[in-house]
Amino acid sequence: MIEVSEVAAGVDIVIVSSKNDDFEGVYEYLTPGKTVAFIGSSGVGKSTLINKLLGEELFRTSEVREDDDKGRHTTTHRELVALPNGAFVIDTPGMRTLGLWNNEEGASVVFSDIEELACACRFSNCSHTNEPGCAILEALANGGLSEERWKSYQKLQIENAYTANESEYLKAKKEKFKAIAKIKRLGT
Repeated sequence: MIEVSEVAAGVDIVIVSSKNDDFEGVYEYLTPGKTVAFIGSSGVGKSTLINKLLGEELFRTSEVREDDDKGRHTTTHRELVALPNGAFVIDTPGMRTLGLWNNEEGASVVFSDIEELACACRFSNCSHTNEPGCAILEALANGGLSEERWKSYQKLQIENAYTANESEYLKAKKEKFKAIAKIKRLGT
């Protein structure tokens, strides 16, 4: 939980287990008239959790594959379900990657601590790599900013740059898959 909170500062974290019937922490978010969507990778238990909340097996579920511990794509469409307490839940298919629609505002909210640090750098165009007076590098060195959180921020910035220019994004994606295919050809 500490690792997740370092990467997602300010986000409520609720640990649940459908296998152990430990999902009470979710109820505070499921208030009458409110709609909540469960999102995440295949096999994490979104549909299983909704079945538990409903008290019946409405959605088909599958076990995680034993050979690679990956989830199976069981849910194939989104579905809105009314819970007994008057809340609504949307069951969604598993996702491979998630991104932000509102890039600038979303990154500023999720990574406000890093944005504030960047504003404290000596140079306004600081690249946060080797400049003197870089508040990011200082925070990384003194433990005020975790390396994992910084990497998550950098990854999001790269993703945002790709999606800001769709043609460049598609070009980069095509190049990435060409490189993967080449590696696979060379490896076999």
